[in-house]
Amino acid sequence: MDKPPLVLLHGVGLDRTMWEPVTALLADRFTVVAPDLPGHGARPPVRGDITLAELADGVAEHIPAGSHVVGFSLGALVAQQLALLHPELTRTLVSASSVCRRTPAERAAVQARLRTAESDFAASTEASIERWYADTTVPDDVVERTRATLAANDVDSFLGCYRVFANADAELGPRLGDITVPSLAVTGENDPGSTPEMTHRLAAALPDCRAVIVPGARHMLPVERPEAFADTLTTFIGERAHV
Repeated sequence: MDKPPLVLLHGVGLDRTMWEPVTALLADRFTVVAPDLPGHGARPPVRGDITLAELADGVAEHIPAGSHVVGFSLGALVAQQLALLHPELTRTLVSASSVCRRTPAERAAVQARLRTAESDFAASTEASIERWYADTTVPDDVVERTRATLAANDVDSFLGCYRVFANADAELGPRLGDITVPSLAVTGENDPGSTPEMTHRLAAALPDCRAVIVPGARHMLPVERPEAFADTLTTFIGERAHV
């Protein structure tokens, strides 16, 4: 029997390699597909006015019908958009470290980070590394690989995608109730940007969604705690999709 497809969509400024710790834990059970988002990794840069719909359309061709779609951070917003625009692709939806319906204070914070990226890209990269990995036990070489991936971005392309990340939750918010597939919202207890409050907010907005908070973890949950992340995924998919 063929293994069901599991699609992993990375965050802004990252690429498919962020999923390597998780992929190794899931490959026996699923056919894992981890594409680069438009403007990331091996794909060409995108325009500065790229939209969420264009990011979703740009990755849809890589997703088999009936996939378990997992999105991290920006990838979570793309996954939610895919569930709305291409429901035939999405058997279940997992939103990891996702924002949702930011409050005015949360929106002001991400807009400030966007302005930093626009004015000083190197400082923005270092701030991301600090925000994601401070007080974690992630090995230094893994942190350095993340730093190198961020630093290698085409700046204008990165900024276009970061604008989507900073603003698209407002666009998605009123439509979340139209996503009817079984869904999971999961984040780290100590994630300062995609907070547990946001995860509970998302679980309440989606018609069929549960929330899971991983104790002690920060934003880079699939990298920091790959075993816990993989266990959470397989438990959810096993219970909801009988896989």
